[in-house]
Amino acid sequence: MNEKSSPPVRKIVHVDMDAFYASVEQRDNPGLRGKPIAVGGSAARGVVAAASYEARAYGVHSAMPSVTAKRKCPDLIFVPPRFDVYKAVSQQIREIFAEYTLLIEPLSLDEAFLDVTENLKGMEIATEIASEVRARIKQATGLNASAGISYNKFLAKMASDLNKPNGQAVITPKNGPAFVEALPVKKFHGVGPATAKKMHGLGIETGADLKEKTREFLVEHFGKSGPYFYGIARGIDERQVKPNRVRKSVGAEDTFSQDLHAYEPARQGLQPLIEKVWGYCEANEIGAKTVTLKVKYADFNQITRSKTVPAPLAAIADLEEIVGLLLSPIFPPRKGIRLLGVTLSSLERRISATEPQLRLAL
Repeated sequence: MNEKSSPPVRKIVHVDMDAFYASVEQRDNPGLRGKPIAVGGSAARGVVAAASYEARAYGVHSAMPSVTAKRKCPDLIFVPPRFDVYKAVSQQIREIFAEYTLLIEPLSLDEAFLDVTENLKGMEIATEIASEVRARIKQATGLNASAGISYNKFLAKMASDLNKPNGQAVITPKNGPAFVEALPVKKFHGVGPATAKKMHGLGIETGADLKEKTREFLVEHFGKSGPYFYGIARGIDERQVKPNRVRKSVGAEDTFSQDLHAYEPARQGLQPLIEKVWGYCEANEIGAKTVTLKVKYADFNQITRSKTVPAPLAAIADLEEIVGLLLSPIFPPRKGIRLLGVTLSSLERRISATEPQLRLAL
């Protein structure tokens, strides 16, 4: 009798560098070690791109306006970002990942998924792989990394936050569903503030509440995300770790707690979104030629404004300049602005100097 064998349980590791930009700055400047620092601009429209753990103790966090951060921590030291350095360190870390698996999916310069179900070292235990990878990163870069280990991407991502900084956690197939049931939906990766608010309005506060809803109900209220929410409420996430993928677009958006009426707060609110999409492109060696700004007003009407340039953007400063040019003409707005978003499209993989020139024809 032929029995169809079930596929092996996947072993997914999510590696997340601890306070990456800030830690690189403290590593390279001993005078900053042990001090509260924020990577970002200290000007009126500045925003915190990353905060050291010393700064986080005061309540400073990424995406916070710099003026708010300084008010919370008067001794806060601002350091301008050095994306070329962060990218070089990220490449070092990627090379370590490649010693263990070819299935690497970067999410940004400082985090990635690894599928180690079958790995280049022939190691059976994923937690041991995660420990070894973290030790190798520390040895090579002097920086700390945290890791989450589980049988799917959603739970591996959630696990990497459990023992930060410089720790790791595992969520097994046995305890995965119970872990999700106890989790507030606002802490789910992939559930932003606007979605969490909508879920709360539907009486969905926890994973257990989400699990009670039918697939049809979730599709009705959350569209194409419905099946995903239905699955993760049960600890199920079938998404594969996809290396070297070039998406059609990459975007980020944010719904603000109070409607915006002035240019400066709007530009300030866009900065973390700019850094998020730029970080993804940098981590995946992707160039973008089209920038789209999304604006949703208080009455839920929305507009988009786009600009396409002849060659892929070379630096984050170029992206910041284009976003500013797209944003400026909509002020003063006819109504308050409740949401802003930035999307990059016309994406193409960058060809590095070490790659064969024949790749250009592909």
